[in-house]
Formats: sequence, C-alpha cells, structure tokens
Amino acid sequence: MNIRMRPIRPADNAGMARIIRQVMTSYGLVGEGYSIMDPEVDHIADIYTTAKSAYWVLEGENGLLGGGGFGPLVGGESHQCEVKKMYFLPELRGQGWGGRLLEKILEEAGKTGYTYAYIETVHQLKEANQLYRKYHFQPLDGPVGKTGHGACDVWYGLDLNKKGFQ
Repeated sequence: MNIRMRPIRPADNAGMARIIRQVMTSYGLVGEGYSIMDPEVDHIADIYTTAKSAYWVLEGENGLLGGGGFGPLVGGESHQCEVKKMYFLPELRGQGWGGRLLEKILEEAGKTGYTYAYIETVHQLKEANQLYRKYHFQPLDGPVGKTGHGACDVWYGLDLNKKGFQ
C-alpha cells in the first residue's frame, strides 16, 4: 500500500472527522468525556495550523487513513503540549505508521519550543498504550491540564529534552 504523510488541509476536515468518529465508535468510546465530543473534531485543519500546533494526515490511494498532531495543553504550562487526535483506520494499523507519525509529532513539538508532551487515552486502546510506552512515555497518576476528557483513564508524559526531541 502506497501511503504518504503530509500536513492537514482544510479539505481533510470531513475525512478526519469521519475517521475519528468511526474509530472511537468501534471501541465504544462515545459520549461525554471522550474526545469524539470535542467541537474541534469537525475543524481539525483550522485548529492545528497555528504557530504552536501541527497535524498530519496519512493518505493512501483511496483517501485518508488516519492522522495525528499536537497543540498546547489546555490548562497546562506554556512548555507543555498535548499529542492529540491520533487515530488510524484498521487497514493502516500494524505497519509502523503509528511510530513514524508519533516521531514526527514529537520532533516538531520540540522544534516549536515545547519541552514536555502529554497524552491521555483509555485502557481499551491497547495498541495506543503499547506505542506510547515504546516511545518512553511515562505513566502518570492522573490527568494534567484541563482537556475536558474525564472518561480517559490512562495518562502519560514525556520530557522531550531527555529523548532528544529538542
């Protein structure tokens, strides 16, 4: 399968919203407290193309297959970013794209001036949790910032300086 990673464009908004909703629904992650309810789901390109944010999509011959990005951690400190909205369709999983995209996100977050990356998720997303641990994210005892995702039950942090992403 021929896949390319590129920055998100406004024309990708509907496709990424569909992917996020499809993936979250397939895991039963719907309702209040989940990122599926975030207003930004329908406007990712508008939200993540600011100076302190970025988002990339993974595109195959037949369209979008996933994406992910980073932005300021709401309620966090200015040096803290959040890895956000990283979702893949099943046909993209298990091919190493999660690691490639996560590396891109962390490298660009470091270049943007962030020194700490935060991720929150749920235990049901086993593949995501494995990926974050593989990239040396450390488990946290509770949430950081004020993301509004009260349904998340797993939290991770990474010092970007220690991992060479600066």
